[in-house]
Amino acid sequence: MSHTNQLINETSPYLLQHAHNPVNWYPWGEEALTRARAEDKPILVSIGYAACHWCHVMERESFEDVATAAIMNDHFINIKIDREERPDLDHIYMDAVQAMTGSGGWPLNVFLTPDSKPFYGGTYFPPQRAYNRASWKEILEAVHKGYRERREEILAQAENLTAHLLSANGFGVQQPGAAGALFTKEQLQTIAGNLLANADTEWGGFGKAPKFPQTFSIQYLLRHYHFTQDETSLNQALLSLDKMIDGGIYDQLGGGFARYSTDNEWLAPHFEKMLYDNALLINVLSEAWQITHLPQYARAIQKTLAFIEREMLDQEGGFYSALDADSEGVEGKFYVWSLEEINRVLGEDAAMFAACYDVSEKGNWEHTNILRVTRPFGYIAEEKGMTTEALETKLAQCRTLLLHERSTRIRPQLDDKILLGWNALMITAYAKAYAALGEEAYRDRARTSMAFLETRLAGKEGNWFHTYKNGQARIPAFLDDYAYLVQAYIHLQEMTGQGEYLLKARDLTEWVITHFEEPDTGFYFYTHQQQQDVIVRKKEVYDGAVPSGNAVMAHNLFYLSIVFNRPAWAERSEGLAVALGNAITKHPGSFGVWAMLVQLMTEGMLEIAITGQQANTFLCPVLERFIPNKILQTEETNSGIFPLLAGKGWGKDAETAFYLCKNYACQAPFFTIDALLAKV
Repeated sequence: MSHTNQLINETSPYLLQHAHNPVNWYPWGEEALTRARAEDKPILVSIGYAACHWCHVMERESFEDVATAAIMNDHFINIKIDREERPDLDHIYMDAVQAMTGSGGWPLNVFLTPDSKPFYGGTYFPPQRAYNRASWKEILEAVHKGYRERREEILAQAENLTAHLLSANGFGVQQPGAAGALFTKEQLQTIAGNLLANADTEWGGFGKAPKFPQTFSIQYLLRHYHFTQDETSLNQALLSLDKMIDGGIYDQLGGGFARYSTDNEWLAPHFEKMLYDNALLINVLSEAWQITHLPQYARAIQKTLAFIEREMLDQEGGFYSALDADSEGVEGKFYVWSLEEINRVLGEDAAMFAACYDVSEKGNWEHTNILRVTRPFGYIAEEKGMTTEALETKLAQCRTLLLHERSTRIRPQLDDKILLGWNALMITAYAKAYAALGEEAYRDRARTSMAFLETRLAGKEGNWFHTYKNGQARIPAFLDDYAYLVQAYIHLQEMTGQGEYLLKARDLTEWVITHFEEPDTGFYFYTHQQQQDVIVRKKEVYDGAVPSGNAVMAHNLFYLSIVFNRPAWAERSEGLAVALGNAITKHPGSFGVWAMLVQLMTEGMLEIAITGQQANTFLCPVLERFIPNKILQTEETNSGIFPLLAGKGWGKDAETAFYLCKNYACQAPFFTIDALLAKV
């Protein structure tokens, strides 16, 4: 490798992929920014991530080309950013490009003034004119010429765009009003109706291709069914999950879900597997199992977590970030099959397997086959004169053989950085899977992974770090990291009965309020108040691929306000939901986590307390039951810390007692778990 640039000392796999480009890339930092100011050159910021297919394409076509690199090096200070390491910068510059062009995506290429203010940008640019796009070289030359000849115009455009980014921080936020107008059951029905109006009632999900899982919308509809018995909501939620589980977006051999589907039928995914997608899908699958006890949801949870353990688990206990879409430079090559390969590996069982998984000579995608289920196995078993059980046993054996065969292929690249927030989401997923299925290994994994985070990513003064790799924790944690971490602590407490997790959740919440809150509105900035290298402190309020940190913090505040009897925290949470009330109601697909908060506030929280010498042994029956609006605490000795557990008939010989409360007003205790569960 004849070229080596400034990225060689980074830990991000994405940045290291570019460390030998002839482009003189810098990581984001003071060295590059100072050089831009000193040389009065515009900055080119190129943002992507390791599992991004089109990022790889643009690298091969342009960033590895010596002639193209020469233009970039002569005229610009070039900075590469891993969007997963620096989501704060990605949010800012993605918003800028969307404001300029009306669309966004990755790779994100944006041109900045020497003081980091954006003035032009786009996404993928081809090496020659194509797709109605100018070539990358043409863009580079035009921006250079414009910056040299129309400097004042460009600087004015950058100032205007930066002002727009600042004003856009208030998107969807209205003046505080009365909570009563928002928190009504009619409002909940309106939200469900608005979700269903966009539903694909044939293939599940919402809207047209490309189709993302939209787990928050599905979760809201499952909970809406729980509270109202509205069958339409349940049917759409389950149809969405069933079609994904049967589709190519789900890895039929190895478990786990790809990021999204490029078609309406969930057949052809964008093949990268992201940690956060799988965590969020496990959450909603766990709730679907609790409501229905249908076996396909338990299987999908088990196979997906087996994939996580097999391919995404670091030996220290953390979880890796992603698997690439490409292998050997071809998207999906690792996952697809020809009929000839199926015949060779499976022999006499090949025809049966092909019938079950839509495998044919001509293929179902680009002359090859993505495994998917198009008909219930029971129908195929009947055609072949078998019982469904015998067929499924045979298919399990076939899947094992094919998975072994697939393991001999060249694997997609692994993005092995460990991100605090995504790990916290996965810990919550393990906790919810344990609640649903009772597998002790899931509980143990959640606890050991949290211990890993506490050991490796926690700072010395209450602060945490965002990313960890090669023994090094770096980059101050962002709002999402803290919000998901508090949420994970809450779930760990419910799963284990250990109150110290709630104390950690309380302390982290106080840290977030101190360092991230915007006092005038109660919303939270994405970045810590001491962070100096962003041109705007963004407030993210809508849900994207991951939940809004503000929405999760509002949930956390609402929950912890009851646990610690802090009415001010409940008022903060309620105020945030009210301020977004119109947006939540009209656009629940973008505000699904907020919608679930409104749901909880409207339906009210059930406070379940179990006390006595054997209290923790009764956690599983309560956890298995679908009670989305619950607070669950147990205590075997009276610590005196938690209001819900105070005055509950403690004593050395006190028998186990079960309390059902609302607003700390408790019914007479029950003395069997069945009596409690009959009332929830």
